[in-house]
Amino acid sequence: MNTLHVRSVPTDVYNRIQQLAKSKNRSLSAQVIILLEQALDIEERRKKQAKVLSSIQRRRFTAPKNVPSSLDLLKEDRAR
Repeated sequence: MNTLHVRSVPTDVYNRIQQLAKSKNRSLSAQVIILLEQALDIEERRKKQAKVLSSIQRRRFTAPKNVPSSLDLLKEDRAR
């Protein structure tokens, strides 16, 4: 198992993690690992969502050039 040392952790962040660990009956190290895993899962989900949204945007219909807008067509139809 690898070891990760983190320096200059702000006191309020450290205290919040420590309180969370205590409330979940976990060690500080175990809680940090869980928080890191959750953050990585969220980031992976965001990447997948971005890929899906990009795919949707590429498939969106765009009207060919030199085609009248729907507003122009409605005006023309009402003028008849």
